[in-house]
Amino acid sequence: MSAAKEIPETYKISSPLLLNQFVLDGELRQWHGNSADVRSTILSVNDSGDMEETLLGHVPQMGKKEALEALNSASQAFDRGRGEWPTMKVGHRIKCLEKFVHQMALKREQVVKLLMWEIGKNLNDSEKEFDRTVEYIYDTIDAYKNLDRESAKFENVSGVRAHIRRGPLGVVLCLGPYNYPLNETFSLLIPAIIMGNTTIFKPAKFGVLLIAPLLEAFANSFPPGVVNVIFGRGREVATPIMKSGKIDVLALIGHSSSAVALQDLHPNKNRLRLVLGLEAKNPGIILPSADMNLTVSECISGTLSFNGQRCTALKILYVHEEVKDQFLKIFCAEVDALQLGMPWENTLLTPLPEPHKPDYIQSLIDDALSKGAKILNKRGGERSSNYIFPAVLYPVTEDMKIYHEEQFGPVIPVKSFKDINTPLVEMSESNYGQQVSVFGSNTQELAPLIDALVNLVCRVNLNSACQRGPDVYPFSGRKDSAVGTLSVHDALRAFSIRTFLACKDNEINKRILQTMLQERQSNFVSTDYLL
Repeated sequence: MSAAKEIPETYKISSPLLLNQFVLDGELRQWHGNSADVRSTILSVNDSGDMEETLLGHVPQMGKKEALEALNSASQAFDRGRGEWPTMKVGHRIKCLEKFVHQMALKREQVVKLLMWEIGKNLNDSEKEFDRTVEYIYDTIDAYKNLDRESAKFENVSGVRAHIRRGPLGVVLCLGPYNYPLNETFSLLIPAIIMGNTTIFKPAKFGVLLIAPLLEAFANSFPPGVVNVIFGRGREVATPIMKSGKIDVLALIGHSSSAVALQDLHPNKNRLRLVLGLEAKNPGIILPSADMNLTVSECISGTLSFNGQRCTALKILYVHEEVKDQFLKIFCAEVDALQLGMPWENTLLTPLPEPHKPDYIQSLIDDALSKGAKILNKRGGERSSNYIFPAVLYPVTEDMKIYHEEQFGPVIPVKSFKDINTPLVEMSESNYGQQVSVFGSNTQELAPLIDALVNLVCRVNLNSACQRGPDVYPFSGRKDSAVGTLSVHDALRAFSIRTFLACKDNEINKRILQTMLQERQSNFVSTDYLL
């Protein structure tokens, strides 16, 4: 595909990045062991003049020894709740996070460039992911201040005084996804840290090099052991960590099979808190009263933004028989008009980061075709070394793989219906329940439909594509789509527990509390008001 001479100078990879550092016990340490190549599916011209996958860099291949060292560091930093970080004043933890995000903001250009090369995300979306992550951190700080202000008081009920605050859970294993290796990962990591937990963070397989510019900030912003950053294959580093039984929270955005496998490794599952963002099969439901131009526009972005590699993507479209032909004609033409280009060209369609993803998408297409579906758009299924052009498949039936599997790529299954109960029943029987998009304008149709859908998924989008943002809104799912609720506010609660000091309301206790408050002897017992 693209040759090196065609790449703007700003975005060229001049030489591979050797990532030979990691963060352990508050130190930026050198790695002297084995490393793995990181390659981009974006092609470049090699020294021989041939096109090949671009070598982006090398990352440490760590194993059990390093994994357990990181675990030990996090455990010692928490120190059964007595560590510096979990007992620190809220204001001091906030200052640490502010120091981190200030340093992070200086690395924008490097991280954005690596986002484009590592996962093929276009320039606008890469910049947006970085900026959104910075904004998320500041919003989290503000939300934590509000939460703390609400707790800066004593309550008196039935002769018992109580000082109720939120406290950390312990040691957190944080595993983020490749499609949003910064934003989604930090939506786990940041609230976990700020609430006083200590963490072990392993970046995703794709989008791993972009963490390199941030390692120094992690090392010098937090006390030893609060953030430990390790690299390697998940099964080699996550397995011994989970088997130890010393992990209090598993924070993962990925696939339910990975979440189940990791849970099964923990010897005390009843003690393991889960914060999980998992797969989804979000439907779009197109009613006869839908505004067709608006619907097509939203379905294009909903199905194909970042090539459909989003858990919030529309992954199946249900179209009413009355408008099926009209919708499909316009939709297929719009899909075929899309251009495939390089990330810095800001096209909607860009190379797929997973080398075997085109073959997987092809297998879904072939299976559907063998069972009666057709490719409705002219360019559907066109192949290149690192891409397969989006295929609109119709009619999709329940015996097809594409009906059940979260395709996580550029293929769009379409199913028609006459009775609205058809998509409702299928959604209720699905293993997933994250979001749905409903397109229509007839309120008599929409009102009862919305009333039903809110009990099947966690977000109903009216005449708009599924999405996560704004980050202050709840982000969750039913069944296999999530465990726990993420957002700026919800995440703070997900990574903490309500804990409190209680005492009988008598003179002795009043005097003790008064002394503690006046002399600021306790970081927990405090009525300080954070501005």
